[in-house]
Amino acid sequence: MANQAYEGTYHGEPAVWLRSGPYEAAVLPGIGANLIAFRDTERGYNFLREPGADGMEAFRKNPGVHGIPILFPPNRYDGGKFPWNGKLLQFPVNETERGNHLHGFLHTAAWRVERFGADDAESRVTLALKVDASHPIYRYLPFVFTVKLEYALSDEGLRQRVWVRNEGTERMPCLLAFHTAVNAPFAPGSTSEDMRLKLTIGQRWEMDERMLPTGRLLPLSEGEQRMREGAQSPFFEAMDNHYTAQPQDGRNRMELTDTRAGVKLVYDAGTAYKQWMIWNDGAKGGFFCPEPQVNLVNAPNVDLPAEDIGLIGLEPGELWEETSRLYVIG
Repeated sequence: MANQAYEGTYHGEPAVWLRSGPYEAAVLPGIGANLIAFRDTERGYNFLREPGADGMEAFRKNPGVHGIPILFPPNRYDGGKFPWNGKLLQFPVNETERGNHLHGFLHTAAWRVERFGADDAESRVTLALKVDASHPIYRYLPFVFTVKLEYALSDEGLRQRVWVRNEGTERMPCLLAFHTAVNAPFAPGSTSEDMRLKLTIGQRWEMDERMLPTGRLLPLSEGEQRMREGAQSPFFEAMDNHYTAQPQDGRNRMELTDTRAGVKLVYDAGTAYKQWMIWNDGAKGGFFCPEPQVNLVNAPNVDLPAEDIGLIGLEPGELWEETSRLYVIG
């Protein structure tokens, strides 16, 4: 069988590997179910930023800027405060210089491999994280729930399915994002100057000095408009920006085109993600993070309609899910 799914290692870390045609991918159950690698081995393309053997120690300490980490709840919360259903949840302040909680709890947790396998169509793996009163995350998110991630690899690229089920007795928050770290360039022989970025954004959220939204929406600059149209470098300026999502042709996506190689990487994130973050590490080049996000940053502390800012919840027994895909044209 051409498609394969098997247990192995990634620079010494337990991993599940998927293979299909020219593609291979690896996911790390013990480090947040991070999809750490997605590659085209025939053409030498590495689509995601990987830590490499010499970067594993630093990656384990900060697993948020490589591969595809899941953030739950995502991004920043003022003073770690998270009001919900008349209660005030308190998260640790782990961004001390700004006095915020940053990035939630799932991307550093150990997940369980539920199953993996392959058939004629694809290779796939499903990972699960169950939180109840016995789990350390319950201290901060006192709800009973399960989050699952399924990755599948085929000739149509990499498919991601994520779903959250409320298994408790009260309404729970369902706020998540993916801090996807994309190599730019991803092809050998190309440079950052060969890259052109498209991102389906609407308006930009104004942020204060602590990187929390003021609630005001700003029009796009000329450079941001070019990014929306697909004619911009991902490093045209330093970006740590927050936008509303505005699907085009019914799809919410990032496209990264290598003008030298004539190849386009498409990240179709799904329309359930109503916001985008984009971070390019000071426009240094090499990689950037287009981050599909359900909710506005600091949403529980922002006085705007819940539906407008993605402040959504799940009633007991309810399930939320979305599917995304990374694939190549050219």
